[in-house]
Amino acid sequence: MIDSTTVHQGLDQGLSRLAELAPKGYALGLHIRFASAHIMIQTYDPRWIEVYTEKGYMLCDPLVSWGFGNEGAVRWSGINHPDPHDVFGQAAAFGLTYGVAVSHGPVSSRTIGGFARGDREFTDAELAAIQTIVRQLHDDSTPPESLTAAQRMALRLIAKGSRHAEAAAMLGISESAFKARLRSARDRLFARTTAEAIQRAQEYKLL
Repeated sequence: MIDSTTVHQGLDQGLSRLAELAPKGYALGLHIRFASAHIMIQTYDPRWIEVYTEKGYMLCDPLVSWGFGNEGAVRWSGINHPDPHDVFGQAAAFGLTYGVAVSHGPVSSRTIGGFARGDREFTDAELAAIQTIVRQLHDDSTPPESLTAAQRMALRLIAKGSRHAEAAAMLGISESAFKARLRSARDRLFARTTAEAIQRAQEYKLL
C-alpha cells in the first residue's frame, strides 16, 4: 500500500482536488487486481480506518460490492446493496454521513473510491467532478506493461541479494548510475521502496 504522501508526484494535483471535494476524507483503490490495489489512498478519520481494517469490512462493504458490480458514480444513499454489518451507519458515527462512490475500469483492474462529507449530500456538479478526477487518476496510474532491460536487470540483481556496489560492478556502471536505474524502476512501478518495486514487478510478471 502507498499512502498519499508517497504517491507518484504526477497524481498529487488530482488527489489534492479530491481532498477539497470530500472534506471528511476518502478511500481510493486504484487498479484493484486480485483483491489488492496497485495504489491505495485513505484519508478518512484514522479511527474509522482502524475499525474498518480490524473487522475486515472490505469483504462486506456495500460500497465495494456496488463498485465491482457497476461502473459510474452514485451517492451512498442510492446504494441498495445489503449492509448486514451496518458499515454505512458505523461510518456516520465518525462523521462520514454523506458520500459518493465511484467505480471505473475493467473488472480485472478496477478503480473504486468512496468520498465523504458530514454536512450535506454532494451536489450533482461535485459528483461529476469527483468522477472525472477518478477516471483521470485511473488512467495516470495504470500499471506498466513492461520495464526497460536496465530496470529489470537492476531489480533482478537486488532480488538475488546483490548489494548496490556489487551489482554496479557486475554491470560495469557506477554505483550512482545503478541507483538511478533502481529509482526509475520504483517510479515506473509507483513503489516506495526497491523491495516493493520488486514485489510489484513479480506480481505483474515483469521480471
